[in-house]
Amino acid sequence: MSQSRKPPATLHPRNRHQGRYDFPQLIKASPELGRFLIINPYGKQSLDFADPEAVKVLNRALLRRYYGLQFWDIPPGYLCPPIPGRADYLHCLADLLAEERGGQTPRGRTVRVLDIGTGANCIYPLIGHCEYGWRFTGSDIDPTALASAQAIIRANHLEEVIELRRQHQPKRIFAGLLQPGERFDLTLCNPPFHSSAAEAHSGSRRKWRNLGKLDPKRKLPLLNFGGQSNELWCEGGEAGFLLRMVAESAACAEQVCWFSSLVSKAGNLPQVERALHKADAREVRVIGMAQGNKQSRLVAWTFLEERQRRDWAAASRA
Repeated sequence: MSQSRKPPATLHPRNRHQGRYDFPQLIKASPELGRFLIINPYGKQSLDFADPEAVKVLNRALLRRYYGLQFWDIPPGYLCPPIPGRADYLHCLADLLAEERGGQTPRGRTVRVLDIGTGANCIYPLIGHCEYGWRFTGSDIDPTALASAQAIIRANHLEEVIELRRQHQPKRIFAGLLQPGERFDLTLCNPPFHSSAAEAHSGSRRKWRNLGKLDPKRKLPLLNFGGQSNELWCEGGEAGFLLRMVAESAACAEQVCWFSSLVSKAGNLPQVERALHKADAREVRVIGMAQGNKQSRLVAWTFLEERQRRDWAAASRA
């Protein structure tokens, strides 16, 4: 098993969200954002990121301004993802695919991507198709989330390039989801962080304290970015989910070129890497990402030799 790491970095060079948010331009694209602006202690325009509605409206403005998406909404209480970080994940995966294509970033519908846990927000298929023209299949166990994602897809006329599937076995990831004979160039995933509701709530209070908004008299939302139970916690937490993903990926090794997932907690990496070694992954990549002071990373793995991956890439271009 070969393995490589990249150190944490700033946002990917192709990421559209470099530097501070351009609020005047965002308000021009989405005027409703204006009512959520505040002046921070440094005298600059900012947003109250402890307000879930403000975060949702910011996302709507970003998607309209930078990706041309005219409609985006999520039901109350569902996960509202940070757009710049989600875009970074996709750009890093595009670089990964380019390695077997002579350094050329692959674009177009011949690239197929499976999004595990697409959620009500459908964010990876939306950005991934807008940036690279890839074709996506999004899966989820939650029918309400899938209905929301489908409404977004339909409103933006993306039915031909984004399809959704329900995973009817809540404790399974790939099993029962992939159809016989179909192949995906990539899978991606943002796994649940926590092992219980109590752990998720504790994390939320820490975030509020850091934002300077902790108020004992105020009823706090579970997270300022929202989130349902299946989005935020699962049995065994992030590590348990990733270990199940590794085990199941070995059973569909020839149907996927590169598997991948975000890893929120760096301390989970060693056991994931040991599991990949035991599963006989041919290559493992750990790629650092950063947004401001937040450090994150993704792990990607494949069961295919380099020659097989090059043949796969050549076939997808044919």
